[in-house]
Amino acid sequence: MLPASWIVLVFSGLTRCQEPIAREVSKGVDWLTRYGYLPPPNPRTGQLQTLQGLTDAIKSMQRFAGIRETGELDQETLDLMKRPRCSLPDIIGTSEIMRRRRKRYALAGSVWKKKTLSWKIRSYPSQSHLTPDVVRNLLFHAFSVWSKVSPLDFHEEAGEADIVIEFGRSNHGDAYPFDGPEGTLAHAFFPGEHTMSGDTHFDDEETWTYLNPENYGTDLFAVAVHEFGHAIGLAHSSASHSIMKPYYEGSVGRADKYQLPMDDVHGVEQLYGKMDDSARGRPRDDPALRPKIPEVTYPSSEPRPELLDRCTTWFDAVANVRGEAFFFKDHYFWRMQRSGNLVSLNAAQIRNFWQGLPEDLTKIDSVYERMTDNKIVFFIGNRYWVLSNTMVDPGYPRYISDFGLPVESIDAAFVWPHNGKTYFFKGDDFWRYDEQGRKMDAGYPKKLSLWKGVQAKLDGVMGWSDGFTYFFKEHGYWRMEGGAVEVVSPTARSTHRDWMHCKNTTADPPEPPVRRVPQDQDCSCPMQHNSGRVTSWCGAQLIAALLASLLLLLRL
Repeated sequence: MLPASWIVLVFSGLTRCQEPIAREVSKGVDWLTRYGYLPPPNPRTGQLQTLQGLTDAIKSMQRFAGIRETGELDQETLDLMKRPRCSLPDIIGTSEIMRRRRKRYALAGSVWKKKTLSWKIRSYPSQSHLTPDVVRNLLFHAFSVWSKVSPLDFHEEAGEADIVIEFGRSNHGDAYPFDGPEGTLAHAFFPGEHTMSGDTHFDDEETWTYLNPENYGTDLFAVAVHEFGHAIGLAHSSASHSIMKPYYEGSVGRADKYQLPMDDVHGVEQLYGKMDDSARGRPRDDPALRPKIPEVTYPSSEPRPELLDRCTTWFDAVANVRGEAFFFKDHYFWRMQRSGNLVSLNAAQIRNFWQGLPEDLTKIDSVYERMTDNKIVFFIGNRYWVLSNTMVDPGYPRYISDFGLPVESIDAAFVWPHNGKTYFFKGDDFWRYDEQGRKMDAGYPKKLSLWKGVQAKLDGVMGWSDGFTYFFKEHGYWRMEGGAVEVVSPTARSTHRDWMHCKNTTADPPEPPVRRVPQDQDCSCPMQHNSGRVTSWCGAQLIAALLASLLLLLRL
């Protein structure tokens, strides 16, 4: 009888037969989970999602967005998922929202118990053509949009305030990190008794603008009106003209002329009632007393900040952390979700995401996540740091000699899930480390040639959610299937094309031909459960490959 680990490999091999459909379905899973259409994954059953469950979630998303309800991740749906948007979920825990085709407005379920609310700005955009005075005036007008149609009154306060506004980057103190330029733009907390209730955060890595004629950047006034709707208790709306739609659609025009769509007016009236006659004629309703917004001028061609080009560089380190792929270069990184989508096409700064690494950091050698305690280990030169989530643990850095490594630095490190061991690579040698016993296994180093088809001096190694192990060097990578120790193809594939979503460049290695399953033995349809011949053929091929590499595997 095969050991349990080998049985898992057989089943993972059968999953590879399902790749054409599984890949298509998985593209939207992270997005659907993040915005409330799928429940958060359970570590034990997260991979057991049914196709029907995913189809229903996609239909709910399409229904809410007002696009064709196909239940498939077609191009229109994928394009919508890539659009900049608010980072709050569309579904906030009520199943009724998922079933209705057109919700005139949606309520978060909480309101302020008072009608006069104070606000203040704790920080301003660090890089913007908008001066602090322009930002203050735009936010004043964004609040006025809501006060003009409700009994609510807003005033700026220098001290303690109900609604605190900040511009922050990446991890900024509320467990909802931003993702760099584009992607998620801002979020606000619903009313309540929590100290952060009503607080509104904008991503400081966006280029915040106002009425930019070049249509470059993100209009601060439009996003602020949307987020302040959340701050007073409105959830996302599926109405086509609502300012509370989750997707950013550009400028809404002049701040002093903008009027809320009726869907949003009805929503705020449902929460706080209509503005009665006694509230009319308040001083702040007098247009003459409202602050004027000066003209904002922009260069005829807005220069973008100098950023690393993900399509030409190669990477210092590659790692699978918390089920996501991280690509490190200098003091930057790119982050890819399990679905294969990059969180941002632009690089993010390492120090903005992980706290406690060296201030003068210029290069990461390797990163891996320990299986024993899920802590993250960074290697830089002859030292290493251990992090709990995004913070360095006390007592670090320490020297890599703790691992029994006789070298001054390493090229790559990863944990092989098929035996739970940690592997370190340097030049054409590798070591195997026992995390449980905290000691290096006897008989190492061994030669990298045992991993057949892999070149020396690697940049990174990681296991991925598809069951493959990936070896990266310069512009290319190799992969090994399941527990195999020989590359699928000796020709390197393009990291830029397959991971960074780039078009072919002259630096890319040529794409090798893809091995095709014979037409009469096609494994491409995972839903045909009665095709026993297909499953039998795929399983037999996998078992043959596993047995052929068993002796070599034991040597690793």
